[in-house]
Amino acid sequence: MGRGKLRIYLGAAPGVGKTYAMLSEAHRRVERGTDAVVGFVEHHRRPRTEVMLHGLELVPRRELDYRGGVFTEMDVDAVLERAPAVALVDELAHTNVPGSRNAKRWQDVEELLKAGIDVISTVNIQHLESLGDVVESITGVRQRETVPDEVVRRADQIELVDMSPQALRRRMAHGNIYQPDKLDAALSNYFRPGNLTALRELALLWTADRVDEYLQQYRGEHDIRTTWQARERIVVGLTGGPEGRTLIRRAARLAEKGAGGEVLAVYIAANDGLRAVSPKELALQRTLVEDLGGTFHHVIGDDVPSALLEFARGVNATQIVLGVSRRKTWQYVLGPGVSATVARESGPDLDVHIVTHDAVAKGRGLPIARGARLGRARIVGGWLVGVAGPALLTLLLSTVVPDLGLANDMLLFLTATVAAALLGGMLPALASAAFGSLLLNYFFTTPLHRFTVADPKNIVAIVIFVGVAVSVASVVDLAARRTHQAARLRAESEILSFLAGSILRGENSLAALLERLRETFAMESVALLERASEVDPWTRAATAGGDPVGCPEDADVDIPVGENLALVLSGRALPAEDRRVLGAFAAQAAVALDRQRLVGQAEEARKLAESDRFRTALLAAVSHDLRTPLAGIKASVTSLRSRDVAWSEADREALLEGVEDGADRLDALIGNLLDMSRLNTGTVVPLIRETDLDEVVPMALGGVPEGRVELDIPETLPMVDVDRGLLERVVANIVENAVKYSPEDLAVLVSAGSLPDRVELRVVDRGPGVPDAAKEHIFEPFQRLGDAPRGAGVGLGLAVARGFTEAIRATLTAEDTPGGGLTMVLGLPRTDAAPPDSAAPPHSAAPPPPAAGPPPGPAAEPAPERR
Repeated sequence: MGRGKLRIYLGAAPGVGKTYAMLSEAHRRVERGTDAVVGFVEHHRRPRTEVMLHGLELVPRRELDYRGGVFTEMDVDAVLERAPAVALVDELAHTNVPGSRNAKRWQDVEELLKAGIDVISTVNIQHLESLGDVVESITGVRQRETVPDEVVRRADQIELVDMSPQALRRRMAHGNIYQPDKLDAALSNYFRPGNLTALRELALLWTADRVDEYLQQYRGEHDIRTTWQARERIVVGLTGGPEGRTLIRRAARLAEKGAGGEVLAVYIAANDGLRAVSPKELALQRTLVEDLGGTFHHVIGDDVPSALLEFARGVNATQIVLGVSRRKTWQYVLGPGVSATVARESGPDLDVHIVTHDAVAKGRGLPIARGARLGRARIVGGWLVGVAGPALLTLLLSTVVPDLGLANDMLLFLTATVAAALLGGMLPALASAAFGSLLLNYFFTTPLHRFTVADPKNIVAIVIFVGVAVSVASVVDLAARRTHQAARLRAESEILSFLAGSILRGENSLAALLERLRETFAMESVALLERASEVDPWTRAATAGGDPVGCPEDADVDIPVGENLALVLSGRALPAEDRRVLGAFAAQAAVALDRQRLVGQAEEARKLAESDRFRTALLAAVSHDLRTPLAGIKASVTSLRSRDVAWSEADREALLEGVEDGADRLDALIGNLLDMSRLNTGTVVPLIRETDLDEVVPMALGGVPEGRVELDIPETLPMVDVDRGLLERVVANIVENAVKYSPEDLAVLVSAGSLPDRVELRVVDRGPGVPDAAKEHIFEPFQRLGDAPRGAGVGLGLAVARGFTEAIRATLTAEDTPGGGLTMVLGLPRTDAAPPDSAAPPHSAAPPPPAAGPPPGPAAEPAPERR
């Protein structure tokens, strides 16, 4: 049985009509005789969608019990047993209720497809996993339910369901999407026109990329090499010369004239890697094209025109932008040049733009590759062999072994020339060949001791000797240069591999990167300089080593990274071939700097969001919890001042007691609010000193009703290092919270014990307890247990206690009380114990509540109870 086909209706936003379109398609197929069933469709009480279910066979859902509620999910087994030709499965990104066959609905769909059943499904653009961060930055809502992009990309058909923001908001206003009580919140938050426009653009771009993939796949399967001009793609041919920036800007202007235009800059490098280019210029051009929204590509190929055309046709480009050749006039005898060749061979499907620039006919001006650096000793040895060798051979052949013959003499001189090439390279070998030919002419060819040759055969022999010597020296020198460059490229690849590995491993420390650069090139100092504009002074963004320079002009080496960022090194001058690796380091340093600042900005944004959340929650809490005791005080005072009623002494005492209770509650509430504000602003400065626990705890219970607490604090406990005042506030808040939730007939137990490194104070109540999942949430501000009575406070007591606990370097945790209830465990550092290395890590603050967005699905997990 073959695999089923998947068709997905992709929505730009909730409510655009994905489910309606899916049901319409199902009706069309049923009318054509296709066996189609509804595996799972959620109409969300939308009348028009609900009507579309009529006439379609519904597979009964499976019911699941979860946390005291009953939820329904698609019955995968029932659909497999029914084995229809087509199954309708709504909400592909849905998370199934725990206990279901699969964790995600797209996994259910995968089972149906493997069974040969065609599936029609729906998903919104905001549920694609790769777009989660983008959608959150636009809407402020983090999507909890996502589906991997690859699942959607593998679909056989994807149809975009789109609607203008204005039309969608009208649909919502007419009640076609959400219930009336949710309209105002949705329209003013998630469904703002800007949000909907951005989501619509995301959906269109994602679908366009998918269409482009289909097109490329089709062209590859049918071996189509001609260009289909469905979309403007402009390829810019770069040589590494200064004209590249002009070409990139020209291509960007061409792309802006057509909707959806794309710029692809490509540099063609030779296979052997020996062609000299300017890494600095290429780095600048890469940055420029990326800033303009294009992409940079590095292609290997010896035949530049053919490689460029092959690349352009491979990406389905419509235009190629090239610069007028920088060759001088006489250089055209070597060939027509890249621009003319590409224009001639591009064919009718590719338009070629030849752009003039300032470097026309000024020569290539590229740095020449240096020879092998053989070391001073080898070069000196080569010159000695090249010059002294022929002289010694002449002396030896003239006095010790004369009459060997001209042929043998030439072989010996050739040996000296080869030895000079092996040791010192090309120049010593050429000198040896020239000097040796002169000695052969003067001492060993007739007439002797004259720079003339009588026998023409000897002339030919000397010419051949010189030619062979030069050829051998050239080959040896080239081999040495290739060996040196291969070793160098291997070292460069190791460095670049380290850089790539550091990116993959998430190592983003700018200081560590600069220190690695300093060590790699044995420099004295490295600095990353930046400036706000071209007229502003340079400032050091990061440094490594001692005495870094303050501006690029003072450095031994400087690598520009854009217009206002530069990597500078001091210590020694580096050869030009090192700039390629330096360019990679510079680009990575710029990325690390940006990432470092983005992390800082994100942290600042998180703090601002947390502060805003705190203020919002504070206002929400104060709006009720401050008014309640004030209302009681005002009512009691008004009654006492009333002259119409003669209050008895008992009534008067009761009213005064009400005033006192309300004032006490206001005092405690305002104290907690002030304490929370101090914690949020970081102004709590503890005064740590030796403290006896049995002196502090009784004082903290002053506000607790008599008989509600049972104390068990041994006098033999060791001293603890704490701030006495903060500890008293911590204990008071914990005990008051325990008394609040403990039955009136059961006292709260406050006991203490000693451990090797700390003293533990345990506050045990017999209340309803707290689920394990909520034990950390109860320490967040404005959290209260779900059944807490109104007027029981704003939920700051435990948050303040946790904050003060961390300030005095103690710990506060919640445990279950055996037999039911909650036990708060306060761990205090002993005076006679070794001091901890660092303060306990602060607990993370509660995340800000998301803005109003699409209502969660029926299987959304209920929030845990708060205390």
